[in-house]
Amino acid sequence: MSKLDRLDIKQLRIFQALIKEKNASKAANQLGLTQQAVSEQLKKLRDVFDDRLFLRKTNGFIATPFAEKLSYDIDKLLNDFQALLAPKTFDPKTASGTFVITATDYAQQVVLPVLIATLRKESPNLKLIVRDFEIDKLHELMETGKVNLAIAFPDYIPDTYPIIKLFEEHHVCVTSPNSSISQTTPSLADVANYPSIIASPSRPNFKGSIDDWFKKFGLKRNVVVSAPCFSIVPMYLQTTDSIAFLPSRAIKGLDLIEIHLEQVPEPFDVIAAWHPRYNEDALQKWVISKLEKQYFQ
Repeated sequence: MSKLDRLDIKQLRIFQALIKEKNASKAANQLGLTQQAVSEQLKKLRDVFDDRLFLRKTNGFIATPFAEKLSYDIDKLLNDFQALLAPKTFDPKTASGTFVITATDYAQQVVLPVLIATLRKESPNLKLIVRDFEIDKLHELMETGKVNLAIAFPDYIPDTYPIIKLFEEHHVCVTSPNSSISQTTPSLADVANYPSIIASPSRPNFKGSIDDWFKKFGLKRNVVVSAPCFSIVPMYLQTTDSIAFLPSRAIKGLDLIEIHLEQVPEPFDVIAAWHPRYNEDALQKWVISKLEKQYFQ
């Protein structure tokens, strides 16, 4: 009997569940099987692929390097099988279920209001969850299917994920119109010395993306306040004699004064990304198409 004849779809689904759950008991519950049945099928998979696939640890399993690579191929196979049974046309009006988006504080302000309005209008039965962006947990959340779409900056996204560039953005230096700084015409060195507020949503510290830019000029910023999100920084500016570098689209309509600089920070991209396993998912493709229409048409 060939190896192909010894393999079936149920075994592939068990493999996928073990990759996601990293625990035989949880995988069994997910599939409605006994733990013994999962263990028996795992034994067969190990024989077919001639690899241990999963190694035991204190509270479950850890995938071998071979299993990690194999998981992408198995995801594609299962998606292809699912596509055979799926309706040939996708109708957003009748689509249901839950779609989970993780987004930076900035993207929640700038990108999601229009996208959510579109999704609610065109797919009224679809429920949406928006999660704060957790850079340290992103891969785990997307690999286990707990997040469908991420909207963030390229540096935050694994290289293996499909992405689309939504638009290019840039930072501007701003302050309150009531601050003493608003009455000055500062040099770049002056700007570096001004008390500065930064947004550090991923890790609370006094470092930001603009620091490397200042270093090119031999300057170091005087960061005095670190906030957990972009949206709160303008409020802090109103009550302190300080400055901040904020994305240009995030400050539209706010009572802030832009400080014009001799040099300007390099622009950066805002992107949407998803796990490769969702490449052929009809709902995923539809949501991506709405994002593309929002920015490219």
